[in-house]
Amino acid sequence: MSGDTGSALSQAEAFARIRLLRSPNIGPVSYAQLLTRFGTATAALEALPELASRGKNSYQPAPVERIEAEVIGVRKAGARYLFHDQPDYPELLAQLESAPPIITCRGKLALASQPCVAMVGARNASAAAVKLAREFAGSLAEAGFTVVSGLARGIDGASHQGALQASGGGTIGVIASGIDIAYPPQHADLQEQIATEGLLIAEQPPGTEPRGRHFPSRNRIIAGLASGTLVVEAAPKSGTLITARLAGEAGREVMAIPGSPLDTRSLGCNQLIRDGAVLVQSPDEVIELLQSFTGAPRSTFRVAEEEIEFDNSELTQADPGAGTHAVSGLLSTAPISVDELIRQSDTSAAAVHMALLELEIAGELERHAGGLVSLTGAGG
Repeated sequence: MSGDTGSALSQAEAFARIRLLRSPNIGPVSYAQLLTRFGTATAALEALPELASRGKNSYQPAPVERIEAEVIGVRKAGARYLFHDQPDYPELLAQLESAPPIITCRGKLALASQPCVAMVGARNASAAAVKLAREFAGSLAEAGFTVVSGLARGIDGASHQGALQASGGGTIGVIASGIDIAYPPQHADLQEQIATEGLLIAEQPPGTEPRGRHFPSRNRIIAGLASGTLVVEAAPKSGTLITARLAGEAGREVMAIPGSPLDTRSLGCNQLIRDGAVLVQSPDEVIELLQSFTGAPRSTFRVAEEEIEFDNSELTQADPGAGTHAVSGLLSTAPISVDELIRQSDTSAAAVHMALLELEIAGELERHAGGLVSLTGAGG
């Protein structure tokens, strides 16, 4: 994997990290906690079967052969791996608790370190909104912002195109498939242009076709890369609003362009503004808002609740299995915050997190957005 993983990480450990993340029931949170607990992915892989021992079936990490094939696929696609603790991993994205531990990318990685603005909106957008998105993206790109979007039809595609047409403009496309899969098919040329002139990012392994559950995961990356998310046009209950909600939960700026109440495609934006998103009507307003962004957004949309501070390093002192029974007794299929579990348990925060980690690896725990957890089988 020479050249794919960076100098500070051995090839063996890089391979082990990929294998750990691809193993059953391992997500971004459990991955980070396992690395903290055991120090290396190699050691964490060895510990997985014992940690999952309360599960009904014996635990098998991802097969070595599958990871070998994945690494070949990444290289064949002209992409590289980027790990969460490498110096060129995007700083704002790293701040998310659910930041992807490993991404694959093609193109100019430096674009992710420049000031970024996410632009999202309806797939079946009106012609006026598509034109507006293209113009906004062009102006923002010329002002030095990298425009981040998801390569979908409608607003996403127009945002990428506007940024690419701008003088010196840059754009990042985040896709829900593997780095080698073009989706939607009609954006294959645009996706290749972004990979060549901008930056293309994927969280899923190469060869992965996009599925419904991948899109909210993609949306968190879009929101996480940017200091602010601008919604151009969106219907109520659309996937676009998920990105806005995730941006709000991450403490980023949430902006929306208002539209006619007679057009259902504008109702999502109008609702966002009513709920605390900042109303913007020109690129200059977006630029002013983001240039003065200091980490305290002016938008009040979906402000996250104050959480109990927890230092992940405490996991190294946690006694495996000590609090698992107590914590599992507090859980049900109704999602509850980890903070509430800590309040109600008679054990330490570290013991609660360790218990949740064991339950997750055993396939008995599901993590939800906003730091909520439940026994498997809950919706959301």
